[in-house]
Amino acid sequence: MRRMVVGIVLAVMLTSEAVAGPFEDGVAAHSSGDYATAARIWRPLAEQGNSRAQNNLGLMYDEGQGVLQDDAEAVKWYRFAAEQGNAPAQLNLGLMYAKGKGVPQDYVQAHMWANLAAANGNDTAAMVIDITAAQMTPEQIAEAQKLAREWKPK
Repeated sequence: MRRMVVGIVLAVMLTSEAVAGPFEDGVAAHSSGDYATAARIWRPLAEQGNSRAQNNLGLMYDEGQGVLQDDAEAVKWYRFAAEQGNAPAQLNLGLMYAKGKGVPQDYVQAHMWANLAAANGNDTAAMVIDITAAQMTPEQIAEAQKLAREWKPK
């Protein structure tokens, strides 16, 4: 009986691990504070084009978690994910433009990326749109909206 229970438990564990996958392993490592392991797990996924891993790696560079803090590297990873239509990455890239972190400050770009994030369901983006719009001329807002309308994912 004990062997059968151990076999069933082992089968369940192996099945759940197979379903979880490497991305979720990175989430677990990050959640437990093991940022270096999360970065090690997400980097190959990000390099293979996984937009969630790209965004998360961008966040790690943005915050200096498990990697040296590097705004330009954060922007690089955010951009890869944002260009695929990843809404959190679009907002993160917009914030980098709004703050001038890793890129020259550019409210038109910030507003455009925040607009795209909002269109893709990111509820927080509206706040960034309002904040950036307060710093912009009506012509700049129109330009940002035009860029967002014409934008196509890569």
